[in-house]
Amino acid sequence: MSHTPHELLDDFPDKADAIHALKQSDAHFAKLANAYHDLNRAVHRAETSVEPVSDQAEQQMRRERMALKDEIAAMLAKA
Repeated sequence: MSHTPHELLDDFPDKADAIHALKQSDAHFAKLANAYHDLNRAVHRAETSVEPVSDQAEQQMRRERMALKDEIAAMLAKA
């Protein structure tokens, strides 16, 4: 399996402990992290043509992933 870019632990290596703690203690954060993970995998499959989608669909998925990442980053900054 190839490396999937944009994993939360890769993008926030200094926040690994906070990510783990928030996943355990904050249901909203856990939901966001799971949604990000699922969407990130879908983007990766689209980018590598494993599951091709239209350019518009891929761009929309990327925008959604960025919005999730921004919300996660804001929560990590407050933690």
